[in-house]
Amino acid sequence: MQFNVFKNTVLLFVLVLISCASKTKNNISETNTVLAKTETEIDNPTTKQIIVGANQTAAYLPLLKGKRVGIVANQTSVLFKTNSKTPSFDSNVHIVDSLLEIGVAVKKVFAPEHGFRGTADAGEVVKDGIDTKTGLPIISLYGKNKKPTVAQLQDLDVVIFDIQDVGARFYTYISSLHYVMEACAEQNKTLIVLDRPNPNGHYIDGPILEMEHTSFVGMHPVPVVHGLTIGEYAQLINGEKWLNNAVQCDLKVITLKNYNRQMAYDLPIKPSPNLPNAQAINLYPSLCFFEGTNVSAGRGTDLQFQVYGSPFLPKTDYVFTPKSNDGAKYPKHKNIACNGYNLSEVEPLNGLNLSYLIEAYKSTSNPSDFFVKNGFFTKLAGTKKLQQQIEAGWSVDKIKATWTSGLNAFMVKRKPYLLYK
Repeated sequence: MQFNVFKNTVLLFVLVLISCASKTKNNISETNTVLAKTETEIDNPTTKQIIVGANQTAAYLPLLKGKRVGIVANQTSVLFKTNSKTPSFDSNVHIVDSLLEIGVAVKKVFAPEHGFRGTADAGEVVKDGIDTKTGLPIISLYGKNKKPTVAQLQDLDVVIFDIQDVGARFYTYISSLHYVMEACAEQNKTLIVLDRPNPNGHYIDGPILEMEHTSFVGMHPVPVVHGLTIGEYAQLINGEKWLNNAVQCDLKVITLKNYNRQMAYDLPIKPSPNLPNAQAINLYPSLCFFEGTNVSAGRGTDLQFQVYGSPFLPKTDYVFTPKSNDGAKYPKHKNIACNGYNLSEVEPLNGLNLSYLIEAYKSTSNPSDFFVKNGFFTKLAGTKKLQQQIEAGWSVDKIKATWTSGLNAFMVKRKPYLLYK
């Protein structure tokens, strides 16, 4: 898979410096004229190169003029600044830094799971703090405070949401999106979502979440893999009135250019510590079910979500031993050899693969201990039925047949909110 970016792009940072040297730093409208001109020059539809929402500066800078701005962001919130078709991290500039440079009144940053710089473990509480580079206050949205408070929004006019999602219901950035939308709606703040492609946007699959099983790893009645960009998902939340008391947010989505959901999309920056590459992102919706079992999905290795195994599975040709590392300080089965399978070179999936889960359950030495007792598997699946079906020995085809009506209904429900072919 390959990520397409700009052709003949003049570095935005250079333009900003030139603009700032000749104009006052706060003259956003003049700077925007320069940036819009650059967009016009590089936006050649015949190249079919994807231009992310963050780079659609002509569309959203006017909305920020004279406004006090908060940003929900992490390490993926960048403007791409390279002529290369596969940008490196060094060639990108964070949106917070760029907006500050041109005089936008950014007041604070809200950090989701894994933190503003994206280094915290999965499930690790993200703490409030100060960004050492900009001096901006960082407010955690992962921990006790998942929803911005009245006090945290009172000195803001506009909130920007710019985070790379991976298209799975249990990936918590869409839960953070829900709470940010809800807070903005309740406090009459505008929310601007800068859209980014969904690397798993080419299919829809999985059971629909049953509302009695809602949690932070599943808040909405959607399938495990929903096939929407984060901008489309925001429109779905708003349009279906899923926010508390059916409030609706003043939502503006800055759309992608030259994108359709069947385009292969390889993320240039890993969206979280344990999704290091395209293979892990592709396998994540299928292997994340193991997080609710006694099987490791590779946390604590350098093949996160590309392997699976446990000490309770029969010996295989592949053995791995989870160790403490960045993004997994206390991995499952730490320092214990796990018998398992290496999927790092399998062909990309076009649907959920339940065979890994079913075969692991069938071959475990103690089936009664396979599913964790705290009910986390049910939260991931969004239903008790999947565990019950696996325990009853159902086949993949038989299980998936029970999802058909729900998926068909979801296809109809999501249709009004689609922004791309």
